Amino acid sequence: MPAITFGTDGWRAVIADDFTFDNLATVTEATAQWLKRSHQTPSVLVGHDARFMGRAFAEHVARVLVACGAQVTLADGITTTPAISWATNVFDHDAGIVITASHNPPEYNGFKIKADFGGPATPAMIAEVERELDHLGDDPRMPPPFDHLVADGQITVRDVMADYLDMLREQLDVDAIRAAGLTVAHDAMFGAGQGVVRRLLGAEQVVELHSDVNPGFLGRPPEPIARNLEALSALIPERGCDVGLANDGDADRIGMFDEQGRFVTSHQILALLVKYLHEERGLSGRIVKTFSTTHMLDAMGTHYGLPVETVPIGFKYIAPLMAEGDVLVGGEESGGIAVMGHVPERDGIYIGLLVVEMMVKRGETLSALVQELFDQFGPHHYHRVDLHTTDAKKRAALEHLDREGGLDRLSGHAVTDVQTLDGFKHRTDHGWLLVRPSGTEPVLRIYAEAETPDAAQALVNDAIAQLGLD
Repeated sequence: MPAITFGTDGWRAVIADDFTFDNLATVTEATAQWLKRSHQTPSVLVGHDARFMGRAFAEHVARVLVACGAQVTLADGITTTPAISWATNVFDHDAGIVITASHNPPEYNGFKIKADFGGPATPAMIAEVERELDHLGDDPRMPPPFDHLVADGQITVRDVMADYLDMLREQLDVDAIRAAGLTVAHDAMFGAGQGVVRRLLGAEQVVELHSDVNPGFLGRPPEPIARNLEALSALIPERGCDVGLANDGDADRIGMFDEQGRFVTSHQILALLVKYLHEERGLSGRIVKTFSTTHMLDAMGTHYGLPVETVPIGFKYIAPLMAEGDVLVGGEESGGIAVMGHVPERDGIYIGLLVVEMMVKRGETLSALVQELFDQFGPHHYHRVDLHTTDAKKRAALEHLDREGGLDRLSGHAVTDVQTLDGFKHRTDHGWLLVRPSGTEPVLRIYAEAETPDAAQALVNDAIAQLGLD
């Protein structure tokens, strides 16, 4: 039995190494067996992003599901993960499956499971699927050809993206955005979001970048963080754009730039949404954030009288709380954000355009809205480093932190508290620093927040030196 384990969000592996048709059939069969515990004939929606062999992998999953006794709908063409999550719930499927490795490097592909409530499968659900892996028989399923199953009605093909776009037109004030005449730059990063913003706002208002199929992603992971988006940053002032949006490989994450081509962090986007939804729309509810997310949200919770809840890293810990219906905004440092009134799932297209809607309603530039946050709640600057180090060094660093209970001082400041909800989070009077291993890649991540950009970077540099990772 191949070693298949789920990380922070799904199972991911290198194509033709561990991500093979045989292993994909194995994890699909385990998922089907989990579903059949509570559904005699499970209904499953399957989709894929723009990665290499995505369509072939998705068709294979659909065939295996039918062989396991499921009724299957396959999304027609490249489809975003949020669209699959939304459609899983709205069209009463028992689960959704997306063939995607999200923001991982181009050599990866993956398998995400979506729950019937329209968000990521919960950790308890994933644990059940992993247990099924241990009880599968030795005889592989031999599913019939895809075309035969479509002809027999056992697989239905549906244009899920068309349905999803109709929903966005109802949820967002697209007319107001178009009437304002803003020019929006959109970097799809060769991912599933390609063409979506243009289809919503019209070609005359959208300047597109990397909006075609290129499974190599020009050798760069499709992760919407500043260092991967230099071209978008330069394009915005060159073309006179008012705002820039970027999405990851399956378009569930958002990256943004203001009108000057300056990166607006996910922390700032989260804070902007709390302010907009509470002050302008009159909504209230919990603010749910992951362990690596800005403490500005804590200050906002105090100011607005909104409870703030911190969960481990991974949107799968936020989604069940969103599904309960009393969460105003839920989000993570990596650009995955959800809000009240929408699907309990990260949705990079929706969130980006909701901020654009905020700009229109407030009549302000994005840079002015961010400055307003700093003026009201104080400066909060963030820095993150992803260390591709050796397994031995990574293990030694984590063992040191575990043995010593964290570091005593950082950048000349005493550590006042170390929290271990997910990694090792050190708090000082002038900021905080978190060290944790990635759940999907062989990487050690180090995050920090402080009152200035230089101070945040100094915290990270000092931790790297103390842990012998430089």
